[in-house]
Amino acid sequence: MANKIEDLKAAKDGLAIKAEIDRFAEIGWEAIDDDDLQHRLKWLGVFFRKSTPGRFMVRMRIPNGLINSAQMRVLASVVEKCGEYGVADITTRQNIQMRGILIEDVPEMFAKFQSVGLTSVQSAMDNIRNITGSPVAGIDSNELYDTRELAIQVQNLLTNNGEGNSNFTNLPRKFNIAIAGCRDNSTHAEINDLAFVPAYKEESKETFGFNVLVGGFFSSKRIAAAIPLDVWVPPEDVVALCEALLIVFRDNGLRENRQKSRLMYLIDEWGIEKFRAEVEKQMGKPLSTAAIKDEIEWEKRDHIGVHKQKQEGFNYVGLQIPVGRMYAPDMYEFARLAETYGNGDMRLTVEQNLLITHVSDEKVPALLQESLLQKFPADPDNLLRGLVSCTGNQFCPVAIVETKNRSLALTKQLAEDYDLPKVVRIHWSGCPNSCAQPQVADIGFTGCKARKNGKVVDGVDIYMGGTVGKDAHLGTCVMEKVPCEDLREVIGKLLVEHFGAVPKQSNTLAATSAELISVS
Repeated sequence: MANKIEDLKAAKDGLAIKAEIDRFAEIGWEAIDDDDLQHRLKWLGVFFRKSTPGRFMVRMRIPNGLINSAQMRVLASVVEKCGEYGVADITTRQNIQMRGILIEDVPEMFAKFQSVGLTSVQSAMDNIRNITGSPVAGIDSNELYDTRELAIQVQNLLTNNGEGNSNFTNLPRKFNIAIAGCRDNSTHAEINDLAFVPAYKEESKETFGFNVLVGGFFSSKRIAAAIPLDVWVPPEDVVALCEALLIVFRDNGLRENRQKSRLMYLIDEWGIEKFRAEVEKQMGKPLSTAAIKDEIEWEKRDHIGVHKQKQEGFNYVGLQIPVGRMYAPDMYEFARLAETYGNGDMRLTVEQNLLITHVSDEKVPALLQESLLQKFPADPDNLLRGLVSCTGNQFCPVAIVETKNRSLALTKQLAEDYDLPKVVRIHWSGCPNSCAQPQVADIGFTGCKARKNGKVVDGVDIYMGGTVGKDAHLGTCVMEKVPCEDLREVIGKLLVEHFGAVPKQSNTLAATSAELISVS
């Protein structure tokens, strides 16, 4: 076979590990076969981590970022059982990852998931990642299409309703799908392998559907924005197109070199016309050409704060979750707040934030006074509001630098140094794999090693110019190997030069930075 992972998959389907979970719980993690431990468990969303031996990470599947209070309590109980090791992170795919889980607790954990309609199956390795959609689907008065049911239908197809689907457990590489139903590209469609963006087939805007984009991805070797497939589909064909396209990728994708096995490499080899023709052949019917234009016309919203819903008298309240990190008490409180002030429903966003929905007008003031909102504000400052961070090397074996704690500390320092007239989106990724999507940010970081005073230190490459929403495009690298300890001054200068930041003169460092800028 082409490489070690392909050999591993050929020897035993990763999904087969499901039948062995009870045995693994009995024998303990140290007795598990190494290929099962390091790789195949990921087909169930369970990750062995060398940095915390014996303590596993679990990645959920939360289509469209939809989660209710009962589900949040179950996840909180899983994190709580992990004691000091327990932590949960909201991800940039509207998902949740939990850390600190013992293998002996996994069977009970899976049973809890099933009791509330959750699953973690096929959430890692060469599988389809969490299906993203508009976080305000069904409640946004300006939405074009409610994406919730489509996201759930796609997940149910690909995972056999959460039980596992061996038809899609052996893709050449990971695969991301996004379904956008609003005008502001809330899913970051351009960085997905397959994305559906709202479009009317005729200028009369009578026939709604989606234009299809393909091939977007981030990796350490290449950054590619999705390109048009020249296909328009009505909503009822979205699931079938997902299936057809994935079968084409599964059966024809490149497998020899895992660094060159994402969907875009197949498109490069075939050309977009041949790829489209093969998808059409697999669909078994002609595909309509793309609509002349899509409906992504707005600047992207972050959904933070209090917003009116389409349901009269109700609101959704967006809370900023700094770097997406939560602990068990926080999660229990979110569940309580969702039930006390809303209908128990919550939404997760690709910015790692959380929305509480269906809050009546009369209950909004009391919700905003809840103590939890001191930690997770509905009105954060303009730097914290746009902060996104990957896991970093605290837990991730690939990350080069620590991100979550460092990004929070730097953001707080910069907020003390400067007044900002608008939100600045800053994304931190601990390595070039770009899990935090730094190329879509106003300012983005990817971790690296740098040199300062002759010593090797933590550093970052700095990206700027990423835009989301209308006319979205990826940013470019403007500075390389900047020592992290210099970032307060370096970023301060960028904030003043490009984003209208005004130094708070009472702060010595900010004033010094302003002087440096004035003579540069």
